[in-house]
Amino acid sequence: MIDRIFTFLLFVCALAGAQTPASPDHWIAVHAGRLFTGTDKLATNQVVLIKGDRISEVGPADKVKVPAGSEIVDLTHATVLPGLIDAHTHVFGNGPDYENQILHESYQYRTLTALANAQKDLMVGFTTLRDLKSVGAMYSDVDLRDAIDRGIVPGPRMQVATRGLQTTGGFLMRGYAVDVPAALEVVDSAWAARQAVREQVAHDADLIKVYAAYDYHFTSDGKLVVIPTFSAEEVNAIVDEAHKKGRKVSCHAFGGEGLRNCLNAGVDSLEHGVELDDADIQMMVRKGIYLVPTLYHYQLDRDRDMKRYTGHSLAEISEPSFRKAVAQGVKVAFGSGVGPFPHGSQTKEFEYMVKFGMTPVQAIRAATVDAAQLMGWQDRVGSVEAGKFADLVAVERDPIADITELERVKFVMKGGHIFKNELK
Repeated sequence: MIDRIFTFLLFVCALAGAQTPASPDHWIAVHAGRLFTGTDKLATNQVVLIKGDRISEVGPADKVKVPAGSEIVDLTHATVLPGLIDAHTHVFGNGPDYENQILHESYQYRTLTALANAQKDLMVGFTTLRDLKSVGAMYSDVDLRDAIDRGIVPGPRMQVATRGLQTTGGFLMRGYAVDVPAALEVVDSAWAARQAVREQVAHDADLIKVYAAYDYHFTSDGKLVVIPTFSAEEVNAIVDEAHKKGRKVSCHAFGGEGLRNCLNAGVDSLEHGVELDDADIQMMVRKGIYLVPTLYHYQLDRDRDMKRYTGHSLAEISEPSFRKAVAQGVKVAFGSGVGPFPHGSQTKEFEYMVKFGMTPVQAIRAATVDAAQLMGWQDRVGSVEAGKFADLVAVERDPIADITELERVKFVMKGGHIFKNELK
């Protein structure tokens, strides 16, 4: 019965806005006044020639031969960039009160809101998302990803982490008098961790998310104390099993022993990394581990944290750590952590990445070329090149001169399909 209800709801969504696949014989010529292809500067007076859902050719307007009958998209007064990538989202999150959502909202309802959230992200320029747990909705993120990929509903490309892994006493486990649905899958030994990885891979997870350190507090003198969840043995088992299955591992950790367990085990990305010392940074550089910083999230929480933690916040610690990581060459992928705060507002992250030490070009690359590399999708998204998906966004002015221009995306194309054009 539940499956029938879910199928019906997806059918309703399809009627409301299913995406018709781009015709393989349809040509589009996007004329770009300025084009960021993924290098370090803007090219001018360019044409992006698209056939079906893929880019066919890119080059100067006087060199690219546009086939007769092509659809012309005039962006000659705009800056065109690759579709943006947010490598840390929670589309199943609708504000900070996850507990209430898990307890009172069905998987079906939450999947519909997740679709709406993903579409909000798409409309501000994020044509690709890396979504890091279904927050108690089990494997519904796989269904959402597949429905988008099959053209049943419109939305961004997605990699999904399904349930995510934690230990007893971790995320949203507060000792209720009765059993309540878990936000994440609970494992308490190395062998159980391997089994959990296998289970999530069997349900078609694109990657594995591990909560290696969750609880934290500040000492009276302002020192951050982060309590590890998994043991080093358990984290090693998770990473080893995931890599054997061809899946990357994302590690949630603010700092401390839990973070170092992840780095030692060789995770693929460190989410947050609020407190990084020189040894942590050196290991990340040596092993090629990406930092996904979620800076804006902590700025939003600063006032609340200052009250809760007697004048201290994660924001004040994350800034110097991020500056050091950037200065010493850590790979950085754009990731906002959106979900606890409203979807579609995460472009503000760019401002803080630049404010805290990145150049505008580095910040743009973090949300395009570099995020695609982290996801292993560098052959399909992240730059404007022949053979890649026709995922493009555009803004009116030059985001290299003013990174906040990316908060005002006016044009969105995914796979040759225009979802938004305010530049006509």
